[in-house]
Amino acid sequence: MEYKFLADTYETERIKTLSVWSTFKDRDLSIRPNPKDRRGRNAHEHMVHQCMSENIWFRNMLGIDVGAPPLPEKETRLEFMKRYAVDSGKRLAVLREKDKAWWEEEVPFFDVKRSRAWIMTRRITHTAHHRGQLTIMLRMLGREIYSTYGPSADTGGLMQNDALTIYPYSDVETILKWESAGGDKAPLPGPGDKPCTERPDPG
Repeated sequence: MEYKFLADTYETERIKTLSVWSTFKDRDLSIRPNPKDRRGRNAHEHMVHQCMSENIWFRNMLGIDVGAPPLPEKETRLEFMKRYAVDSGKRLAVLREKDKAWWEEEVPFFDVKRSRAWIMTRRITHTAHHRGQLTIMLRMLGREIYSTYGPSADTGGLMQNDALTIYPYSDVETILKWESAGGDKAPLPGPGDKPCTERPDPG
């Protein structure tokens, strides 16, 4: 049970990833952070990268192959969500079966060797990094941002001002059910009358 926390963390991270994807609109997917600079991925390219890179990491480094193509046949926002939900759910089920020896065995990680526990930690941070890029894009697009690890400006602002933690949906099944039906996310209160940052701009 020493490494159960890694499977538990992966379980919540997959929900957070799908929640962020659900907040985009279909028309947003081709928009880049800087329209003149192709180095910045658009949301569609982020979804492709998440599905493909996670498949490669799990298959080649962790030895977990879900036996499915990493990308949906039709590359729409909802179909990406369905594909990732199924595949990450299968990966989670396998992770929950692994023992201490499996987690601590060192395996190839690019050109070095690391324990599977180390690789899994790095995989989780990799996903969080790209999800953070997507939340910045949501703000640039004028979309509301739900909680990821705590309150956001749209859920009430700062924790010390008693802002709430609000997720768009409670679990993967609910995400897919309501997004397939057009969306029915949790309501957001907005920032209220207090600053959303610890260092508000006096200007």
